[in-house]
Amino acid sequence: MTTAEPVETGARVPQGGRAAAPDPRRWAGLAVLSASLLLVVMDMTVLNVALPGIAADLRPSSISLLWMVDVYSLVVSGLLVTWAAVGDRWGRKRMLLTGFALFGLASLAVLWADSPGAVIAVRAVLGVGGAMIMPSTLSMIRNLFPDPRERATALGVWATTAALGGALGPILGGALLEAFSWHSAFLVNVPVMAVAVVAAWFLLPESRNPHPGPWDAVGAVLSIIGMVALVYAIKHIGKDGLTGGALAATAVAVAALGWFVRRCLNREHPLLDVRLLRGRAFSAGIVTALTVSTAAAATMLLLAQWMQVVQGYSPLESGVRLLPEAVGAAVFSPLAPAIAHRIGARAVLSGGLLLIGAGFVTLFLGPRPLGYPTVAVALLVVGIGLGALAVASAVIMAGAPPARSGSAAAFEETSYELGGALGVAVLGSLAAAVFRHGLPASDLAAAGITGPAAGQARESIAGAVEVARPVGAHLVAEAEHAFTTSLEWTGLAGGALMLAAAVAVWLLTPRDLDLADSEH
Repeated sequence: MTTAEPVETGARVPQGGRAAAPDPRRWAGLAVLSASLLLVVMDMTVLNVALPGIAADLRPSSISLLWMVDVYSLVVSGLLVTWAAVGDRWGRKRMLLTGFALFGLASLAVLWADSPGAVIAVRAVLGVGGAMIMPSTLSMIRNLFPDPRERATALGVWATTAALGGALGPILGGALLEAFSWHSAFLVNVPVMAVAVVAAWFLLPESRNPHPGPWDAVGAVLSIIGMVALVYAIKHIGKDGLTGGALAATAVAVAALGWFVRRCLNREHPLLDVRLLRGRAFSAGIVTALTVSTAAAATMLLLAQWMQVVQGYSPLESGVRLLPEAVGAAVFSPLAPAIAHRIGARAVLSGGLLLIGAGFVTLFLGPRPLGYPTVAVALLVVGIGLGALAVASAVIMAGAPPARSGSAAAFEETSYELGGALGVAVLGSLAAAVFRHGLPASDLAAAGITGPAAGQARESIAGAVEVARPVGAHLVAEAEHAFTTSLEWTGLAGGALMLAAAVAVWLLTPRDLDLADSEH
């Protein structure tokens, strides 16, 4: 015997049990949600541009610099599940408004950040706000658009916004930093969040799960500890190898998350509905999100370094040259739901993954030496593939009833966070190994570079160029060639991962999956 899902608070259900009537403000509400997502995604990438200015002004240690980069993703990944569950109970609109306010206040607080520790604290609070905003945008779209076809279109817009945010972050950051101090990269958030709070207050309806069950405080603590430990372990195994600290974090993550999953399976109203993974289509969407973010995180990070250090472009010029990906995604994301309706969601999901893989492999198979025209083509193909994958969010959200939309959103956002960490750790380690192979210690020693200087040269392309430039142009050219080779091989590895993901998603996704159906 099955029980009906409780009706969402704020949803209007006509007599007879038909689907909820659409909210007349839904498209205006989507604009608010998309604008806020755009800013949060941009904020994730803009720090990379601002870091040199922060380092020059505050002189942080290498450990402090590392925490400036890592603390945001650690806080976001740790709190996604908890905040999504709180939003289901407390109200998703309330959660979103709180996230907007916190994000804006933390951005304003950077005016008083006069030490590395203060910047780390600001980034941590930004992570708290970001973890409130990201799952709330997805779960509110699930409830704003009860019609599956409209919802697929809305999620296509959402996916386009995310792609644009990733591309515009370096451009906006570069433009701001050419005219203002590094503080401007944070302060730009303040007026946008102020407008978002007012717009969301008037345009977005409240929604919540009316029967969420008792709050699982132990589960919330376990999810926070487990996710923070897992992301920390992934990041540090990739950077430092199997150190004692990384192994200890892995053990904590396995124990905490294992206990958390067991609690969720044994509770009638779990904090995170892990049973959603039993749905094949839902699992296919999660595999898509995880693998795409894994391949893209490492490759795009290497491309940004290649453009600035090897090609000599400024941060702003590099950001502009990354635009082909955003253009491809922006054009095809809104079209993806209609294409899926014609040829099937399974074909679009798998085809999108194959296109992304083809784009990455282009970096390896293109003319040598690698130049920007090849990179531009690769980015455009990757962007088209990402546009096709706009239906992945629709598949994920359609796989959960409205009362469980917070869990579905938490699953998707956590997949992106974990994928990003895995990409930098695993594919980043591959790139580092290829780079070191192309710049052997014997060549450095022959040029008189030994000890810590040799270690710095083999650690990163920026370090190699700094150490090699006084020695001679030939060694700089060798380091640049080694880094370009590492980028090409990482592209090949990313392409192989996308091929494997395309096969897995094809097998997981039901052949007859139709996003125009009422539920899946």
